[in-house]
Amino acid sequence: MKLQLTWKALFLVILGTTFANGQATRTWVSGVGDDANPCSRTAPCKTFAGAIAKTAAGGEIDALDPAGYGALTITKSVTIDGGGGQVASVLVAGTNGIVISAGATDVVHLLNLRIMGLRQSGNGGLSGIRFLSGGVLTIDNVKIYDFNQNGIDIALNSTGTVSVSNTVVTNVGGVGLRATSTKYVAVTIDKSRFDSADGDGVEAADHSRITIRGSSVVGNGGAAVHADSPEGDSLATIDDCELLYNNTGIQAGPGGAATYVGGSTIAFNNASFNTNGGVNFSYGTNRIHSNGADGPYSLASPGLR
Repeated sequence: MKLQLTWKALFLVILGTTFANGQATRTWVSGVGDDANPCSRTAPCKTFAGAIAKTAAGGEIDALDPAGYGALTITKSVTIDGGGGQVASVLVAGTNGIVISAGATDVVHLLNLRIMGLRQSGNGGLSGIRFLSGGVLTIDNVKIYDFNQNGIDIALNSTGTVSVSNTVVTNVGGVGLRATSTKYVAVTIDKSRFDSADGDGVEAADHSRITIRGSSVVGNGGAAVHADSPEGDSLATIDDCELLYNNTGIQAGPGGAATYVGGSTIAFNNASFNTNGGVNFSYGTNRIHSNGADGPYSLASPGLR
């Protein structure tokens, strides 16, 4: 009898803890949901903010239907999936869309989302995604547009890794994607598009390494790809990309930054290359034509490929 009571007491403690935490490894949101719900599939929440409080670290939030799910601050490992073939959106004015302020080893995945900033409304959003702390960030099949500042703003105080794929950033007042860190951040960009930013399309700032492959950077007011760092340690590598109709195709500097470009088209820019203390390296076969001016670049040794 004493053993039965012990097991019964343990079960009640575990059950009470589960209910007290109110967290599940998978939660759901719906346009007709309610944040008072448990965020189950049959009783979904209405916003990402409501769901994340009921999602365990390392868990996943899934969207059931097209809707606007609100701005969100992420402080733990989580996957947010807007679902396939539908529009799960974050629509904001006067604030950021999604902010990641997670732990040093946390992993965040953002999938299948549309993030809008209402720039033309007179009270536009700040940045679409801000990555302030965390270990790993993955952005896949996300559309970000109409923000007053940056589309994707990576500003870390530690090391980090970012992967961006199948993503579009357009019509932002700052930079399409900007990366900086007080230590070191590595960013890979695949099959994505950055266009119509007032500033640069992609910027590798202090302590950052950006590799951009199979992507297009079009019609930006600054450089398509820009590496700049007073520390002299930023680097941008461009493979199989189209850099078209920008003020400058590729810029290195200020600071001792470097860019490497191969197999890419650099055309219809006001200038193909620009340097300001840095150096641009060309390797392989690039198609450079129809620019207003062709600035300096150096031929990289084969070993750098």
